[in-house]
Amino acid sequence: MSMSKKRRLLGISKWLLLFMILTLLLANIRKEGAKEDSLPKESLVFTELIQEGVQRIKKNMIEGQSVLMDLLAGNEPVFFESRQPGMQESALPFELEDYSLMLSGDSLGQMEEENRSYQERAAEEEETEPEKEFTPAGEKSQFILWENYEDMEKLLQGFYTVDSTTQATKELFSVKTLLETDCSIDTTTEGPQILLYHTHSQEGFVDSVPGDSSTTIVGAGEILTKLLEGYGYKVLHHEGEYDVKSRDYAYSNSLPAIEQLLKDNPSIQAVIDLHRDAVAEDTRLVTELAGRPTARVMFFNGLSRTRKQGAIPYLENPYLQENLAFSFQMKTLCDEYYPGFARNIYLRAYRYNMHVSPRTLLIELGAQTNTMEEIHNALEPLAHILDKVLSGKD
Repeated sequence: MSMSKKRRLLGISKWLLLFMILTLLLANIRKEGAKEDSLPKESLVFTELIQEGVQRIKKNMIEGQSVLMDLLAGNEPVFFESRQPGMQESALPFELEDYSLMLSGDSLGQMEEENRSYQERAAEEEETEPEKEFTPAGEKSQFILWENYEDMEKLLQGFYTVDSTTQATKELFSVKTLLETDCSIDTTTEGPQILLYHTHSQEGFVDSVPGDSSTTIVGAGEILTKLLEGYGYKVLHHEGEYDVKSRDYAYSNSLPAIEQLLKDNPSIQAVIDLHRDAVAEDTRLVTELAGRPTARVMFFNGLSRTRKQGAIPYLENPYLQENLAFSFQMKTLCDEYYPGFARNIYLRAYRYNMHVSPRTLLIELGAQTNTMEEIHNALEPLAHILDKVLSGKD
């Protein structure tokens, strides 16, 4: 069942529940006397309060809930004017003689009929409203003017975020080199062509289910695997766990296994380490693509260079230039086909096991504050851009 249908059914259920409770409360009060003028004054007031609650429910379900909670708690309810989100609540004068709604049998029947009509209309709308599906962009939404980025500083400002510990040197950031490096792979080979794995397999999202890896970054990796296979690639999705006890040595722990997988599968030409980012709890990495809330992605490169000491000899990466070209081409095509989808590429000082292959890509898919829906919606445009780069067709 779609999310929109679930929300609609939940709203209808809440309305019906409130209606039934208020009707029962009114019926119990009226047992005290055959006519309203025989009821105690307090009951008459209470009756009209309930009647006002029903009227308010018809106008605004949220206000009706507020009235009901006050009544059940024995408090005098405070009604609020209808307002737009963000407007301050303002109390209305409560004058009983201004309210004339009486819950007669006719009015109850009319309300029930209105509710049935609403449900029928909602069902019809649900049947006619198509699910929002992703269609890969057939053409670019914008074109980057590369003559504006021939200067390295402008290039870094436009496409990168450089960590304060990191040294970015001029020889690594030539627009011509980054764009002209061939990142395509041979899809005619037997055996897996892409290795997809997770250094941090325990990374989850705001609505991940504890103990269910399908709701974590590993589950996202499985969906991405299927999408890439749909484009014709052979993908090996490695689900090894290297951060269960601690994240501190996850890269060291995973390296032997990744090197063995590459040795056992010499057909692998591209390696993707899929992560999710960690951000402040009030940060939401979301954009909208094809009318769907979509988590934003970020590509990440380790430069093996610190600002203090320069190149780090024991973290040599012979494929650094190729790695940088891979992420740069991913970022620029995201910007051209899906503006706002990709954040700036993050550059940090160390290596992050990106030396295992010329085409190694580290992806941060959303963050811990994203929902699984937003994450899943991001995988389709991500797979589309991966195909663009790995096929060399763009």
